[in-house]
Amino acid sequence: MASRRFLILAEGSFGPLSSKTANACIRYVPDEVAAVLDSGQAGRRAQDVLGFGGHIPVVATFAEGMAHRPTALLIGIAPAGGQFPDAWRTIVADALRAGLDVWSGLHTMLGDDIEFAALATASGATIRDLRRAPADLDVASGLVWELDATIVLTVGTDCNIGKMTTQLQVQSSVRHLGYRVNFAATGQTGILVEGRGIAVDAVIADFIAGAAESLTIEAAQDADIVLVEGQGSLLHPAYSGVTLGLMHGALPHAMVLCAQPSRTAIHRNPWVPIPSLRDVIRLYETAMDGLRPSPVIAVALNTFDLDDRAARDAVERARAETGLPTTDPVRFEPLIIAEAIAAFHVERRAARG
Repeated sequence: MASRRFLILAEGSFGPLSSKTANACIRYVPDEVAAVLDSGQAGRRAQDVLGFGGHIPVVATFAEGMAHRPTALLIGIAPAGGQFPDAWRTIVADALRAGLDVWSGLHTMLGDDIEFAALATASGATIRDLRRAPADLDVASGLVWELDATIVLTVGTDCNIGKMTTQLQVQSSVRHLGYRVNFAATGQTGILVEGRGIAVDAVIADFIAGAAESLTIEAAQDADIVLVEGQGSLLHPAYSGVTLGLMHGALPHAMVLCAQPSRTAIHRNPWVPIPSLRDVIRLYETAMDGLRPSPVIAVALNTFDLDDRAARDAVERARAETGLPTTDPVRFEPLIIAEAIAAFHVERRAARG
């Protein structure tokens, strides 16, 4: 893992919302990023495009990227449907010919592509499909009930709203409070950052909850608190099945709700309005009631598109509406959410005697 040095492929897509995988890699493992390939942003730095990332350069061509001595090419986008952009075939082929490993979180399995597989074999490169599901998954059977660790799941008003980012931001704060904490990655980007996990949206429907159960049990082996990465939204007409399977497999003791104040309708589905935070909280808590009471104990806002004053106002409105600890864990201090999780953990352990 330490030897990875990525050239991130985000041609025509590098930006705050359009290159989720690239952005997480730049935020959480910046030392492993050599450069970003996007001809439209070439000459700029990651900091200029995203507001973080420092001096990581953006280059126009694969040849320019190779000058930064990468060891791997990372597909830096997570588009709807997870399909591979055909226009990128030449770049991926060039990377494999050059002996670069290729890391992809798409639903399209690049390792199954005959041309790419042959090029990898010839050069000794490895194709790593982060969304490839294990072959031995089983259905969920409630084994999470037996765990001592406190399980906390992020849930959202919508998809692509900060569920993974919230857990990664909060993780270090929980650790600094003195607790052993693990992050359970359930999506391709989380797997890239954490180094392990299962992309539950690539799992056959019957086994989604089983995958979540397996991940949670693994993460709980040496932890007081497990932070499970949420996926999708119960409100999303395309991704709600993954959300519910994850909830029922992980069986969280508590949840953290993620929301974007400026977003009023489901992404790419303007006909689906997003209800009030209180109504969304009620929806998630009701969905868990039959299996395990799981309160929403904090709210994490994504205010990247607001100025500082508007962001602080949004945090105060959400706190007043829900009565819960609220912050933007990226823009502001994530400690308030970590403290809510720690307090819940202490109360739960005390209640169990």
